[in-house]
Amino acid sequence: MDETLREPAETAVRQCMDLGADESYAVITDDERWPIGMALYEVAGEVTDDAVIVRYPPGDQHGAEPPDPVAAAMAGADVVLAPTTKSLSHTAARTDANEAGARVATLPGITEEVFVTGLDADYERIAAECEAMLDRVADAAEIRVTSPQGTDVTFRPGDREWRSDTGMVHRPGEMSNLPAGEVFVSPETADGTYVVDGTMMPRGLLDEGDTLRFEVADGYVTEIGDDAVREQVEAAADEVGDAAYNLAELGIGTNVAVTELVGSVLLDEKAGGTVHAAIGDDHGIGGDVRAPLHLDGILREPTVYADGERVELPSGVGA
Repeated sequence: MDETLREPAETAVRQCMDLGADESYAVITDDERWPIGMALYEVAGEVTDDAVIVRYPPGDQHGAEPPDPVAAAMAGADVVLAPTTKSLSHTAARTDANEAGARVATLPGITEEVFVTGLDADYERIAAECEAMLDRVADAAEIRVTSPQGTDVTFRPGDREWRSDTGMVHRPGEMSNLPAGEVFVSPETADGTYVVDGTMMPRGLLDEGDTLRFEVADGYVTEIGDDAVREQVEAAADEVGDAAYNLAELGIGTNVAVTELVGSVLLDEKAGGTVHAAIGDDHGIGGDVRAPLHLDGILREPTVYADGERVELPSGVGA
């Protein structure tokens, strides 16, 4: 094992997942994330004798289903860690594993740099930040987000519940991203404009002054101000129709250890002081839309209002 990966692997396996000696454990990884997968496997092997690692070729798109044997390994384990190139967060395989009682943490698009940086954090504090943010937004009928770049969009959660991604995955059926730190909801509807000035795939980290503009009406993205993003959504629409344009998520970052964006959606969407919105699949986060993509776009300088009252955001980016 690369010793630089040992400490973050220890944090993931022991603190975040609280793996027990009597539990079964599966690492789901692919050809491009093998060193991280092996680090997580080797550390887990020091805790339990019932550990496996499953490796497969990277998927074509975030949210695409893994091969059937991978899904079976996920559903059959007590604890699952999934460092993969393409996200398994918004897949039926992940949902089925949780419903079978597995504790799951996905690490989509993880790099060794992000693995080391993002897991060097106090997850107890992050959990407290998540709880405080939920207290501010969970009962609001409307969440309005504005930004100096031109964002002015209103999300209406309706009957859907806000969720918390604390990184502490200790109870059966729980799920988190790692690195962690956000509260999020799949809104029933949304209207307005949001302008991404942070990170968004496939563009990555945007240059200073560069922005991507999105128009939203009745819960669907109606205009996409970037060719590369538009092409991905159009390709998904060829498969699932208008579901690909679903405004899937509003998320608020609560990881105060992340003080700058690095170009990884996995890490950057957790940064304290940021907001992100996503297009596509939401069935795994409280919605009812299935689509073969989930594209998050991050806003660096948002102002958030819950039923008209300004919400204090955690410190982080720009602090």
